[in-house]
Amino acid sequence: MALPDRESPTLIRGIGLPAAIATNMMGMIGVGPFVTIPILLAKMAGPQAMLGWLLGALVALCDGMVWAELGAAMPGTGGPLIYLSEAYGPRRLGRLMSFLFIWQTIFLGPINMASGAVGFSQYAKFLWAMTPWQETALAMLVCLVVTALLYRDIRTVGRISIIMWLLVLATVGWITVAGVMNLDTHKLLDFPPDAFTPSKSFFWGLGGATLIAMYDYGGYNNVCFFAGEIRRPERVIPQAIIWSVIAVALLYLTMNVGIIGVVPWREAIKSTSIVSDFIQRLYGVRAAQVATVLVLWTTLAALISGLLGLARVPYAAAVEGRFFSPFA
Repeated sequence: MALPDRESPTLIRGIGLPAAIATNMMGMIGVGPFVTIPILLAKMAGPQAMLGWLLGALVALCDGMVWAELGAAMPGTGGPLIYLSEAYGPRRLGRLMSFLFIWQTIFLGPINMASGAVGFSQYAKFLWAMTPWQETALAMLVCLVVTALLYRDIRTVGRISIIMWLLVLATVGWITVAGVMNLDTHKLLDFPPDAFTPSKSFFWGLGGATLIAMYDYGGYNNVCFFAGEIRRPERVIPQAIIWSVIAVALLYLTMNVGIIGVVPWREAIKSTSIVSDFIQRLYGVRAAQVATVLVLWTTLAALISGLLGLARVPYAAAVEGRFFSPFA
């Protein structure tokens, strides 16, 4: 049975299904796959590392269904804050568990955002050389820009999300189509000897590749954090989560096939800006610079999605008197 909403009357349910899917997918794609593709390939030393994407998608879909059920049953702002409280008893251990979640978010949330901002700065080095101090300053500026974009009503945030999402899809679509059109099956199927032989190193490598893939799939539950601002949450939340995971999994797999089919995996594992190197190999430096700008846009979109969800946790906790009152 759905639990009653715990929302402040100032919250508006202004996010529909398109904006919910857009926000979820923006949070999932981000800079992650553009940075971690070489790392994932290195884990299994070959194209067989794509098994990590498949296993990661399966785990994300299973876990996403759990989040979908919880979000539909308890569609309030704060997500896990409410789930933990209700699961362990709001007047018993639930207070402690939700309290611990609040402080976990306060400490780990900024680290998560910072990692995306740092990834933005690292990719920007393809466009111009920077000192470490300049990289740090750019990462800080990105955080300020994201905050400014989110400092408005939820309907406007929803429209911004859809606009940014469309360009994110265009970016990934360009990379995918370019790879498929220039695919070299010899490079794609250049497996090392005993690539699929069951062994300790194979399973350790597969585990490491799947772990990295799960990092890149992360964000499918973001819609649960601002569920109090979702229209028809009992339908929109499950659909947003499931469609986001399926769509991103298909995009990741096809994008990886395209990249590995153009850039030999032995070269790809040494790259620090794989998408830029990939586009440069196909179309030259100018096109690579355009691709880099699009990757930076995608990273900015992911940071907006992440902060949108994380900011709701201290708010929801403060409304219930479990965090500092100004946050309410």
